[in-house]
Amino acid sequence: MVIGKLIMKNIVIKSKIKCPYCGFEKEEEMPLYACVHFYECTQCEKMLKPKKGECCVFCSYGDVKCPPKQVEENYIQ
Repeated sequence: MVIGKLIMKNIVIKSKIKCPYCGFEKEEEMPLYACVHFYECTQCEKMLKPKKGECCVFCSYGDVKCPPKQVEENYIQ
């Protein structure tokens, strides 16, 4: 019996994060098995936190969602 199937595409581990305060963009490497809840902008030094309903700063401000979210979105039941 198969309960679910994980379709593994290439997991992207880099995301360009854009500060909502100053607009500065920087490409960062994301952890594979964790969500990043705080990120300090290297230009304006403001602390970024996830938007309400988002799991992490990469899902909120990055051009690529975090690896755990990528895996979750590719899971088919």
